[in-house]
Amino acid sequence: MTGDRAGLTYREDYFDDPGGWAAVKALLLAVFDVDVSPLERMGGRDRTLMSSAWFDGSGRCAANLSAFAMPLLIDGRPVDAAGLQSGAVLPEFRGRGLFRDLLRRTLQRCEERGFEAIVLYTDKPELYAPHGFAALPEHRFVGPAPAPAAVDAKPSARVLDMADAGDLSLLRDLLEAREPVSSRFAVCRNTQTFLLNTALVEAVTLSFLPEFPAVVAWRQQRAGETFTLLDVVGTRIPTLAGILQALALQPQSAEVLFPPDRMAWTGDSLAEDGDLRFMMRRGPVPTGAFRLSPMAEF
Repeated sequence: MTGDRAGLTYREDYFDDPGGWAAVKALLLAVFDVDVSPLERMGGRDRTLMSSAWFDGSGRCAANLSAFAMPLLIDGRPVDAAGLQSGAVLPEFRGRGLFRDLLRRTLQRCEERGFEAIVLYTDKPELYAPHGFAALPEHRFVGPAPAPAAVDAKPSARVLDMADAGDLSLLRDLLEAREPVSSRFAVCRNTQTFLLNTALVEAVTLSFLPEFPAVVAWRQQRAGETFTLLDVVGTRIPTLAGILQALALQPQSAEVLFPPDRMAWTGDSLAEDGDLRFMMRRGPVPTGAFRLSPMAEF
C-alpha cells in the first residue's frame, strides 16, 4: 500500500555506523550487483554524502538515496552541483512510496544546502522527470589519432597498481589537485567516485605520466587499432599526442570519452545509445556536445 511505513524507521547520514554502512552495501549488492567494498581500502566514503534511508526492524536497509557534492565546470563556469546516487529499494518493499519519499527529502536537503544544479544517471528517467529533471544527450568523440611528435620515442609512462599503497597515494594526491579535464563539461573534484570506478569500470588501464604529472585512464580496442581515453587526472592536462607518445602507442584512430577541448585534437561527436541517461535539474546546460568521463559516472 502506497505510503505504508509500518515496521520501518527513517534515518539520515548513517555511514559512520558500521551496521548502517553494511546494510547499504548489502542493498546495493542485492539490487544492482555492485560491490562498493573497495572504497574501504581507498580512503572510505565521500565525506560530503547526505544519505536518507528507511530501515526495517532487523537493521536491513529497505530503501536508500544519497546525494553528494559534485562541483562541475560547465562552459568555463564553476557550478556548485550535487549528484544523486545509490537510489534503491529492496523488492519486497516496493510499491509503498519509499523511493518517492526519499527523493522528496533528498531534494529538500539539496535545496537547503544551496546546490545550483543536481545531476544523476538512471535507466528510468520517467521517475525523475516529474521532479524537474531533464535528460541531456551525451556524446563520445572519435577521429584519426594524432601522429606522435617522435616516432622512435621510448615510453615514459608506467602502469599504476591500485593494490600498491604508494600508487594509490599518488593517484589520490592528483585527484585532490586535479585540473578539470574539459572546460566545456567536467567534474572539478570526484576523488572517491574515481577511485571506486578503478574497480568497477571494465578493462581500464591507469598509467602515470611523470612529466606532467598526470594519470590517464585508457584502453585499446581492435588489436590496438583504436585508442580510447576515458579520463585524465593531473595538475596540467597533456595533449592527446603527448599521451600517445608517453605510452609509446601509434593507433589508427582515437576515441575520447569526454569533451576534448583541452586535447589539441578534434573528433566527430557521436551520440551515446546506452540504457543509462544523464539528467540535470536546473543549472546551466552545456552549449556543445559533452560526456561525463566514465571514471566520473556514479
